[in-house]
Amino acid sequence: MNYGSVLLFFLMPVCFSLHAQQQEKEILHYILPEFTRGTVLMKNGTEHQALLNYNAATEEMVFDQNGQKLALANVTLSQLDTVFIKGRKFVLLDNKKFAEIMHRNGYKFLVQYKSKIIPPGKPAAYGGTSQTSSTDSYSSWASDGRVYQLKLPDDFKIDSHYVYWFDNGGGWKSFSSIGQIRKFYNKEKALYNKYTKENKVDFTNPESVTALIRYMETNSQ
Repeated sequence: MNYGSVLLFFLMPVCFSLHAQQQEKEILHYILPEFTRGTVLMKNGTEHQALLNYNAATEEMVFDQNGQKLALANVTLSQLDTVFIKGRKFVLLDNKKFAEIMHRNGYKFLVQYKSKIIPPGKPAAYGGTSQTSSTDSYSSWASDGRVYQLKLPDDFKIDSHYVYWFDNGGGWKSFSSIGQIRKFYNKEKALYNKYTKENKVDFTNPESVTALIRYMETNSQ
């Protein structure tokens, strides 16, 4: 079996259309600005090289093969160990969704990227727009594969959010807001307040949140 057939066995094709008729702009529903060569490492040690990117809207690791977008299939996910892209490492949560490893020595800290694509609302009475009525147009838009493009039509919007996963030996906990992190470190409130007073923590910046967790875990009693 040659390399190409091995790789395609592990990838699921996604219907993809190039004929967007509207003006387009780049919207960050992918976590990287372009597809980048990376490595898919399987549990048996097998490695597959591919142009990869993570689609936060579909929550899939996507592969680019000569312009065609392919998502890692379930058969791959069940045997996958780690995905490496530009020095970044991604693992599976519950054997389905990916999260990036931010730290894993002494404690584990991951970030899960999520995005919601919001299509333009259809015209409504009195010159307004109805977001609800745009559901069907979005379904049609997504079904032909354009959700896998790096660029979306100019009148589409994106709502990105992050979920952080943390385990310091007591089991996994998830944080979807800075307030939840503050509550988690309630016993070290003075230490937490000292750091956040001296450093602006941006919940939408994984590096910023990682630095906060590193500080708390390093200095907590």
